[in-house]
Amino acid sequence: MTQQMAIRCMEDFIYGRAPRPVELGRGVTVGGGDVVPEINFTLPPMQIRRESLPAIERQYREMIRAVLARASDLHVEQLLVEFETLPEMTVHPEWGLAIVSLLAGEMERLEAAHGVRTALRFTPNDVRESIRPPMMRRGKYWEALRESLAQAGEAGADAIAIESTGGKEVSDKALLRGDLRQIAFALGVLGARDMAFLWDEIVAACDRQGLIPSGDTACGFANTAMVLADRRMLPKVLAAVVRVATVPRSLVAIAAGAVGPSKDCAYEGPYLKAIAGIPISMEGRSAACAHLSPVGNVAMAVCDAWSNESVQNVKLLSGMAPVMSLEQLVYDVRLLDEATRRGEARRLRDWLAASDAGWDPQAYVLHPDVVLRISAEIARATSPYDRTLVAIDAALREIQAGVDNGGVRIDERERTWLERLRREAEALPESEGDLIDEMLGIPAVCALFRREEYGL
Repeated sequence: MTQQMAIRCMEDFIYGRAPRPVELGRGVTVGGGDVVPEINFTLPPMQIRRESLPAIERQYREMIRAVLARASDLHVEQLLVEFETLPEMTVHPEWGLAIVSLLAGEMERLEAAHGVRTALRFTPNDVRESIRPPMMRRGKYWEALRESLAQAGEAGADAIAIESTGGKEVSDKALLRGDLRQIAFALGVLGARDMAFLWDEIVAACDRQGLIPSGDTACGFANTAMVLADRRMLPKVLAAVVRVATVPRSLVAIAAGAVGPSKDCAYEGPYLKAIAGIPISMEGRSAACAHLSPVGNVAMAVCDAWSNESVQNVKLLSGMAPVMSLEQLVYDVRLLDEATRRGEARRLRDWLAASDAGWDPQAYVLHPDVVLRISAEIARATSPYDRTLVAIDAALREIQAGVDNGGVRIDERERTWLERLRREAEALPESEGDLIDEMLGIPAVCALFRREEYGL
């Protein structure tokens, strides 16, 4: 069904404020006016196995204590902490849940001692892709993931998120070939169907435990494309189109009951905020510790939480890397909030967007006014597949218009790809059923996925 846009004009499209703010944890409000720093940290290179669990727990205890101490020193009022499991910590749910419990206990002690309001987002790794073709709805990896979801609340989590991977087994190959048809199939058909299945499960688990079902991310699709484009392994215009094409897939989680804040590495977040009104967590220049990107500033333009993606617990000149990341986030957030207090938030938003948008089509499609125009078209479509077609077409038109009016620079090779993608987009089947029939008739594609895992 069609959807009314939650945000319709640039006047209302601003960082720190969302039409549907979310309160989680111990009084942390995301989207209510101030931007919230979100810190994520992980282990240095080490073996993840049963005999190393004491050392792993020591690492996480050191990280959270150091981060919380620095947050107190910097007079942080609200802090969102994300714990993203490593694969072994989901395969063995008790390992990851023990870390959740450890972190939650340390966060509660900080609040009691210093009054810092905190919340813990738990993101189990989607281990269903551990075998290929993946088993998305059954088998030991699915059962391990379900157990992590079912016990998250008892362990101390406040919200659940995930980087789900349904359709990635087809998308990975399609990206390397630049095959828009198969990308549309991976996102608009396989990805959307898996999101509906998975998020019904996540929302039900959250309802049973009184947790916030926060959000998903198309990281495995669009961020993969972004990294490959940075390495010149695929065109930037293709990566930009894939970014927009992930929006309908991510909207499925919201239709199932996800309320935000969206996952930080979901750079499709501005579209989700514009269409559904949920608060979004974003990352950009603050995530250079995890990956490089062409969207360091524009990603901040309409964020409600500001994240570092993830950083290893390694020693730097200033101290341990998670503490350094926390400090960078806090100072970024202070600047955003000070501009708001001075009535200059929209000016700062526009500067953040303009500083990136002209240099790369991937940044251009995150410019707030481009987001609003494309979002309005996506919202009018009636199904995930239809929305995927609209997203692809609208992204290509916006990029072409930006090239024509000098709003974004691309080289001749990228121009050739832009023309090719327009032709391929025009040839995409209007019917989801027609594309499914076509893909099921290609043995090389069928060998990548199990059709029964997607209800096909």
